[in-house]
Amino acid sequence: MSRKLLLAALALIAAPAFAQDVKDTPGPNLVIEVDGTVKGEVVIDLLPDVAPKHVAQIVALAREGAYDDVVFHRVIDGFMAQTGDVQFGKNGGTPQAGMGGSKLPDLPAEFSDLSFDRGIVGMARSQDPNSANSQFFIMFAPAPHLDGQYTVVGRVLSGMDVVDAIKKGGGGNGQVSQPDRMAKVMVQE
Repeated sequence: MSRKLLLAALALIAAPAFAQDVKDTPGPNLVIEVDGTVKGEVVIDLLPDVAPKHVAQIVALAREGAYDDVVFHRVIDGFMAQTGDVQFGKNGGTPQAGMGGSKLPDLPAEFSDLSFDRGIVGMARSQDPNSANSQFFIMFAPAPHLDGQYTVVGRVLSGMDVVDAIKKGGGGNGQVSQPDRMAKVMVQE
């Protein structure tokens, strides 16, 4: 294999999630300041053309400060980092972190044909596909078994190195003791 072909193949393998062809109008970005064992900023391109109701709810919660000081309560190495429990995830989290939502109503699923690749952001939910509320997760690696099962709401534009460094949880459920947190979450138009 030629050196150029090998480099091109490696570039495709390492390509972040936003390499997918996604129609997206200029819209909001979610900017997350992470604090804990890792510090830095993650910028997420929200996809209102793909999941308008979910994006609107995330934007509303971010604008009211609901996501500020919420922990990454479930982080599974090689899979994903989950956060956004505005009910039980504040101020270092509680044992119930991951079980709550927000005061806003749950959302009907907005499934798409986008793949859960590295850097894709999806909405967490219970067994009911129409139960997403405030929690979301960022993929460390591709997980095609999630495709068409969870709503894709965005993709990481920058800061994947910060996501990769978020403190991982132990055991099969990824529960994190002394978790990193989203110190501040803002919306940029």
